[in-house]
Amino acid sequence: MLQVNFGKSLRLALLPPILVLLSACASIGAGSVNRDRLDYAEALATSWKEQMLLNIVKLRYADTPMFLDVSSVISSYQLQSQVSLLGTVSTGLTPNLPDTWGRGTTVGATGFYTDRPTISYTPLQGDKFIRGLLRPMAPAALFQLVQAGYPVDLVLQLATRAINGVYNRSSRAMGSRDADPAFYPLLDVLRRLQLSEAIGFRLEKRGPEETSLITIRGEKVTPAVEQDSRFIRTALGLQPDARELILTFGAVPRNDRELAVLTRSMLEILLELGAQVEAPITDIENGRTLPLPPPRPDSGPRDQPLVKIHSSAEPPSDAFVAVRYSKHWFWIDNRDFRSKGIFTFLLLLTSLAETGVAPQAPVITVPAN
Repeated sequence: MLQVNFGKSLRLALLPPILVLLSACASIGAGSVNRDRLDYAEALATSWKEQMLLNIVKLRYADTPMFLDVSSVISSYQLQSQVSLLGTVSTGLTPNLPDTWGRGTTVGATGFYTDRPTISYTPLQGDKFIRGLLRPMAPAALFQLVQAGYPVDLVLQLATRAINGVYNRSSRAMGSRDADPAFYPLLDVLRRLQLSEAIGFRLEKRGPEETSLITIRGEKVTPAVEQDSRFIRTALGLQPDARELILTFGAVPRNDRELAVLTRSMLEILLELGAQVEAPITDIENGRTLPLPPPRPDSGPRDQPLVKIHSSAEPPSDAFVAVRYSKHWFWIDNRDFRSKGIFTFLLLLTSLAETGVAPQAPVITVPAN
């Protein structure tokens, strides 16, 4: 009877550690995919935002930007477990004395858990990176973004220097200039035409290469749309009845049926955004950076910084992204939706610029042992 009770006690004693080990094993492998995928995706996104903001701030201080790409992420899990059992039974140990029974049971369980992530970084440098950083963006790529629904006024104000000889505003220290009088009205008109679906973009095969075409709808339009279409043709020197324009790169068109767009490079875009960073007064007084140009008396909303980057000596309380540089904090306010959207839009423009090494998405591998 004693042996039977001993066996039952042993089974009951072993049950809790076995259940614990089985539940631990169930969390390794497929169960970790959701957690790891979301955690690493969030970490990579946060890292990209901080790196981009830091490089913009560096350009404000005439410092060297540095880009470091995450080429691979390997997260390896290992779980080791051990269960031990020790039991003793004694009888007839003392002569001429009644038998005494002794029972002892020891149950133990040990576990060992290891998480060893391996993250590979690739510095973006060399000839290909420099060419990609300095190469102006293709006008067709920008209008493909417009066709996908991005506001045409935002895309052109951020990524172009001129359209058919009508120049955009520049805030860079080495080339500051005001926008031509017709540029901002052009942006407003193009945005209205985009919302009315009166302007379109398509690629057409003409000869050995594809030709990018801008179409302006002329039938079944409202008087307001027709008036905006006439304004575009007049301001850009286009043929009065032109309904189809050839899109090309350049500052000046070759004829009155061509839309010449002088685009910016990725470095130019970062310099433009960096020139409008709010720098501490002490850094300006000490000559660490240049002061912002004084606002014009007739400046409007489009003369304001596209991305408002603030600075302070203390870390911000509610920031979309924040970095520390030159003993100060620089950040984008989490309540500034416009600045957040344009800053995030830089990720697409970075991809269009084709900077760095051959495109290779980060790989997350989770082996389970």
